[in-house]
Amino acid sequence: MIRQIRGRVLSIGPISATIEVAGFGVEVRMSSPQTLSEGNEASLATHLTLKQDGLELYGFTDSADRDFFELVLSVSGIGPKTALSVLRRSPREALEGAIGKRDLAYLTKVVGLGKKGAEKMLVELADKVGPRSHDNADGEVFDTLVALGYTDREARKALQSLPDTIVGKDLRLKAALSSGH
Repeated sequence: MIRQIRGRVLSIGPISATIEVAGFGVEVRMSSPQTLSEGNEASLATHLTLKQDGLELYGFTDSADRDFFELVLSVSGIGPKTALSVLRRSPREALEGAIGKRDLAYLTKVVGLGKKGAEKMLVELADKVGPRSHDNADGEVFDTLVALGYTDREARKALQSLPDTIVGKDLRLKAALSSGH
């Protein structure tokens, strides 16, 4: 199992980055490859998946994100692409909080999981994640954005673009509205 790679970033795409490791260009699927810079060195925690048609390497700038990704993979019926999509749509800390508090609305509305998948994730992971602090701010902001005419996708994108440093429902709503999505 390849658990970590380090090398120069050769290219960055919408869902992956290519990292030069020992002369090889290794494609690494990521939730946010835009956090890397071409030409700079990167060190990523990784998860290797064996698929029917080959190998896929998933990379994370933080080993805690990789560990959470692997935890989400343990849910029956959730594969690596779905697990990565979950991390792409919401910060790990918010996901852990939603799972710990069994917040089905957050997982279905903000993260965009189907009801069955979200319920399965809550049942299978709630005890593993444990209770965390999670104020339902993003769920309420999401509902407000939709009420103001945003589509579900636009509201998710606006919330996803907000930095974790903006806390509280009112401040997050103001920032989402001013983000121009």
